[in-house]
Amino acid sequence: MTQFSANLGFLWTELSLPNAIRAAHLAGFEAIECHWPYDTNPEFVNDVLHETGLRMLGLNTRRGNHLEGDNGLSALPDQKPQARAAIDQAVAYAVTVKCSKIHVMAGFASGNEAHETFIENLSYACGEAEKHDLTILIEPLNEYDAPGYFLQTTDQALKIIHQIERSNLKLMFDCYHVQLMEGNLTQKLTRLLPHIGHIQFAGVPNRGRPDLGEVNYGHIFRHLSSLSYTAPLGAEYKVAGSTEETLGWMNTLRT
Repeated sequence: MTQFSANLGFLWTELSLPNAIRAAHLAGFEAIECHWPYDTNPEFVNDVLHETGLRMLGLNTRRGNHLEGDNGLSALPDQKPQARAAIDQAVAYAVTVKCSKIHVMAGFASGNEAHETFIENLSYACGEAEKHDLTILIEPLNEYDAPGYFLQTTDQALKIIHQIERSNLKLMFDCYHVQLMEGNLTQKLTRLLPHIGHIQFAGVPNRGRPDLGEVNYGHIFRHLSSLSYTAPLGAEYKVAGSTEETLGWMNTLRT
């Protein structure tokens, strides 16, 4: 049966992180994932994960100064010390809460210098993560929601993965972003599966609940099952109002 992970960056945002974890457990999710949990003591988070039996699958490195528009640091040539500090912080937090994957955010940048900076910082991240048996993820973001973001396509991500050649560097395949930029989700999931470390989903094009929009997630989830992909899939969609009122898809889309 398909398993789901609640992305608490978008779901139950009105609750504290510990209470959001409890809500996800009560709703029937098998795991949780976070954007930036750093304002919550990791020991408190670890206690609630133990209480509920849920796992935290992933978290992001800090964006930087989001009030000034930062959306990641690791491809910014003038932010190398800050990027390394964000990576160190993410690794330490992940170790405490027993989270197995870290999404290293690239940020708004372009060009060869940004590429080389991202390679250097990802290599550093993979080395630090390897000490604790953690996986590093990179995620292409679509040009409509994040114009100017350094990493935009799965082809670009795959070239970076091949260039670095580290076994703990994987692709975060967000069906929402990939559908907007590239489409052809079924074939891309099949071809890229050996390089995928986590899969997320949301309705397209509005990033709402997954049973609305242009993507047939019933088909996508059945296809992943046929490929023997069994890891929890990350529900990362935006909620207007109560999260509980949007969760009918969990019954209709489970395969």
